[in-house]
Amino acid sequence: MHNRFIQYDEIVEDEYLNYCEKEGDEPESNRTQYIEIFPKTIINRVVSTDIGIPFSMNPYQGCEHGCIYCYARNTHEYYGYSAGLDFERKILFKRNAPHLLEKKITSRNWKATNIMFSGNTDCYQPIEKKLEITRKMLKVLLKYRHPVSIITKNSLILRDLDLLKMLASYNLIHVSISITSLREETRRKLEPRTSSIALRLKTVEELSKNGIPVNVMMAPIIPAINNHEIFDMVKKVSELGALSVAYTMVRLNGAVGNLFKDWVHKSYPDRASKILHQIEESHGGTLNESRFGTRMKGEGKIAEQVALQFKLAKKKYLADVCLPPLNYKLFDKTNFNQMKLF
Repeated sequence: MHNRFIQYDEIVEDEYLNYCEKEGDEPESNRTQYIEIFPKTIINRVVSTDIGIPFSMNPYQGCEHGCIYCYARNTHEYYGYSAGLDFERKILFKRNAPHLLEKKITSRNWKATNIMFSGNTDCYQPIEKKLEITRKMLKVLLKYRHPVSIITKNSLILRDLDLLKMLASYNLIHVSISITSLREETRRKLEPRTSSIALRLKTVEELSKNGIPVNVMMAPIIPAINNHEIFDMVKKVSELGALSVAYTMVRLNGAVGNLFKDWVHKSYPDRASKILHQIEESHGGTLNESRFGTRMKGEGKIAEQVALQFKLAKKKYLADVCLPPLNYKLFDKTNFNQMKLF
């Protein structure tokens, strides 16, 4: 039966295929579908006590980046799709997101507060190059001088350097670049369709050079895969201008646990059991960790060792820098004169 809500369903023809051509891979046979959905709201309240940002917004559901560990995979099941290949190949997009954002922040009771792009899925995944939903939302935020935070794995963010620089000039922006490993081989296994490590490091450098405050998220830390890279990572990104680093321990909730177990036995057959056992040791004997307060940082000796390494690395390489506070005083919901900005 035809679904009247599906008005946009096309095949990716360039980003992923061009990536494969450059990297020497063969493109997969199952190509991506893009499906428009029509939400009534775009800003979501963050109830987790582990995250210090009260609201998030996600222009896209599902993510073509294909990170095997991604906790957001489970949310695709709410739409009737699988957390596996459907999450990577059926991307739901919200073309009305800029309108919904403007409507919300100009409402009578709204007060300026930090909103995070990509609390669930990456706002700069490949289809953003065509649809520019994130860019349009940034224009809304700049128009009203509203603060925002962004987290992404994609160097496409540099396309919006003009807007980011203007936001930074008012202290309205923090950007987090997620870099899980410095080794391209590890990146290609964990995050097959993300920007390369070289491009992400270049992104940190370019943003920093242009006065945009950058945090690097080493997320997630996966024991026996990337936990040995902490000092090298902090040293490298500090040299490129990052003002802060942070991390989370891997947690494999819901369907992600079984997906990860199948993947790790295929990708790291020599140490799959070790990886899984050490993840369990970091979460009270389980892969599935949901408790606020412990799910992000873990517990036990391995988690303690990771925390200590980050503490020492930050003390050595980032002792004299920090992210500047966001400015909440400039927000003006009556500012309709956008012609001065663009």
